[in-house]
Amino acid sequence: MWISKKEMMQLSEAIKASIDVCDGKNIERTEQNDFDIRDNREGAFCILKNDIYSLICKKNEQIAQLEAERDVLSKYMADISHQLKTPITSMLIMADLLENGAMDKQEEFLCNIKSSLLKMQWLVGALLKMAKLDAMEISFDKRNVRVSELLKSVLPSVEILLDVKNQSLHIEHDEEICCDKKWTVEAMTNIIKNAIEHSPNGSRLLIDSGNNPLYEWVSVTDCGEGMKKEHYAALFQRFAYSTTENGFGIGMPLALSIMRGQKGDIDVDFGGNGKGATFILKFYKA
Repeated sequence: MWISKKEMMQLSEAIKASIDVCDGKNIERTEQNDFDIRDNREGAFCILKNDIYSLICKKNEQIAQLEAERDVLSKYMADISHQLKTPITSMLIMADLLENGAMDKQEEFLCNIKSSLLKMQWLVGALLKMAKLDAMEISFDKRNVRVSELLKSVLPSVEILLDVKNQSLHIEHDEEICCDKKWTVEAMTNIIKNAIEHSPNGSRLLIDSGNNPLYEWVSVTDCGEGMKKEHYAALFQRFAYSTTENGFGIGMPLALSIMRGQKGDIDVDFGGNGKGATFILKFYKA
């Protein structure tokens, strides 16, 4: 088989360009078609060109994946740095006041420092969980569990909030749900905390469940005034939506990540006109 010098030069240039991209040299990243050296003719040289093209494509896909992982890591680091700045600054101020403050104020300063440390502990834990979920490092152990059992595990994390606002939880239907109990409890805890926050004192939050041919579901309905549609876009964006001074805007995004990790989703009925918002956790059937 005769191979022309032009064909050899084209192949060489394509390989060199691919190597330059891999090495991160200062060249513009071109489209995949610019390296398209495939050849439909017969012969060993054409087979070689097709194999090299496949290798280039696979290599570029790996580079893109590594760059995406690097961007995710960079974003997490920026998020952690931003969110930890406030409690760290607060603790530094309290430490200075504690050193030179009056004795009757030291207990107050120590309580504030402890509160900031607890916030930092929760935030770092939540971010690490989201990082594992995003990296698909979590193996979900899905088994049948009743909603009442899930709620029993949620209560220790929310009972103080319920007592403060004199609220209660009511289960309408206690169905079995096929899910990972540990992670679903984490998601439900964040959903219920959000419902507590948006419900008035003395109210009763409704927990319901059921199933249909497509999915099993658990819903949490608050007793608020419903949700505005313009708030929905930011609701599940990390650090974008928080209506409390101590909130980080990460609980709802974490709940959504958990549900999607289990091949599920969260739907929202906005409510309004005297009806509270309803968050529906959907567990799709195989």
